[in-house]
Amino acid sequence: MNDKQVTGAAAAQPVVIVGAGLAGLTTALQLAGQRPVIVLAKRSLGEGATAWAQGGIVGVLGQDDSVDSHVQDTLEAGAGLVDKDSARFVAERSADAVAWLVEHGVPFSPDPDGPLGLHLTREGGHAVRRIAHAADATGRAIHEALLARARAHPNITLRERWMAVDLITTRHLAGRQARQGEAAAPRCYGVYALDIDRKRVETVAAGAVILATGGLGKVYRYTSNPDTATGDGVAMAWRAGCRVANMEFVQFHPTCLYHPQERSFLITEALRGEGAVLRLPGVPGEDGQAARFMPAHDARAELAPRDIVARAIDFEMKKHGLDHVWLDATGLGEDRLRSHFPTIHARCLALGIDIARQPIPVVPAAHYSCGGVVSDLQGRTDLPGLYAVGETGCTGLHGANRLASNSLLECVVLGRSCAEHLLAQPVAPAPALPAWDESQVENADEQVVISHNWDELRLLMWNYVGIVRTTRRLERALHRIKLLKGEIDDYYGSFRVTRDLLELRNLVDAAELIVRSALSRHESRGLHYSRDYPGSLPVSFPTVLVRKRRRRDQDD
Repeated sequence: MNDKQVTGAAAAQPVVIVGAGLAGLTTALQLAGQRPVIVLAKRSLGEGATAWAQGGIVGVLGQDDSVDSHVQDTLEAGAGLVDKDSARFVAERSADAVAWLVEHGVPFSPDPDGPLGLHLTREGGHAVRRIAHAADATGRAIHEALLARARAHPNITLRERWMAVDLITTRHLAGRQARQGEAAAPRCYGVYALDIDRKRVETVAAGAVILATGGLGKVYRYTSNPDTATGDGVAMAWRAGCRVANMEFVQFHPTCLYHPQERSFLITEALRGEGAVLRLPGVPGEDGQAARFMPAHDARAELAPRDIVARAIDFEMKKHGLDHVWLDATGLGEDRLRSHFPTIHARCLALGIDIARQPIPVVPAAHYSCGGVVSDLQGRTDLPGLYAVGETGCTGLHGANRLASNSLLECVVLGRSCAEHLLAQPVAPAPALPAWDESQVENADEQVVISHNWDELRLLMWNYVGIVRTTRRLERALHRIKLLKGEIDDYYGSFRVTRDLLELRNLVDAAELIVRSALSRHESRGLHYSRDYPGSLPVSFPTVLVRKRRRRDQDD
């Protein structure tokens, strides 16, 4: 933990950022020149989805590119649900975002003849090469560079192994305000956070809270996401009364390595951008090799958007009774694979797969949530004092399907705009906040309940709420989720909190939001495909869920 002391009147009003990935660190670095910042990371600072990202970040940099072209590609990938203003806002700032990362020491792959001296690659759904990358480990390069800057900044306090439990809102102050005759205007004042090592929940007051907790891939049995992706920010904001949107649109990355020793290793889309093709094991093709199948599903073949490729793989696996398909990159040549994809080449080689000579076994896996907490282009949510950036928020940028490499870009652009907005706001005085009360709970007698519920939740989500859905499957999933939620809430109310319990509580909330959103969409669009509604409606709108206030909330 890096606890730096901040003196002065503003010391009692830090900005608290929940999450230490690209969105959180970008916002922290932009704020820290003028405001004290506390960053909470529930595991080590090196763990998180940013460090796992391989492909790269969009930058409209080349002479053959334009903002209009990037916007158009984003709109097409998003299947009619992209907010055009959001897409343009992000595209217009993409070049500055890449330049900002370069200024902060990110070692992108160079090209003396390229814009900004960078090598640009191409990924599915993009009309031109516009992806800045650091070989095939872009996320790690970005995260290490920004984390080093954050560690060195005197106004940033990094707290490892601290997990937010819930947001502190006006509801927690309502009784006191009622006694004093004050109006109870809704606002977020901080977070209750579990110091995992000390096993204590602390009250962390904040001038503003920024949710940058990433995604929710761990709600599924198979995912490319790290263990941190448990939907924490979405669940906390939902419980605090914020709207969520487009939760049915969970992106399944088409190519996750199929291997018993590496269940979450992603095979970057950039391989297909460079010419790798998908084939069917055991099914002969016209060229004497295993048959290609993507040209039969989409004119763009392997360069089609992810939802189309993932659904095609799922279809072919079921049609032919396969456990996986092959991604054949042998045509790229060993030198090219070693230089452009060293991480994938080395990892696969360690597992006995020489990708220069053998196809890679791959399957789709839950990868990214296009939905999240309803937020604007400054990260503002429905609750004053609460912001959401990165995968946690939903500005409408991704619509029904995210365009490749727009995710890292969104983190930088929205992180910077959120910070700029916050710095323009006056620092409000903080009220005294109530301490966490655990006087009515005890230590858990057995942890097996958590592990059993965790396994059941992830399996039912995979089986019933996966790439292809039906109304009956979704209804069955919702019925069981409600039962699980009741069991988890009872457990939460009876025992002291742990990270495992908090993550399970957040996952079951996220699962319910996904299923409820999917049930409300009576069409197939983007990442949501229903056998009961296989067509797309002529006009469609985002799915927005509004939380009904419980009687207890109204009476507090």
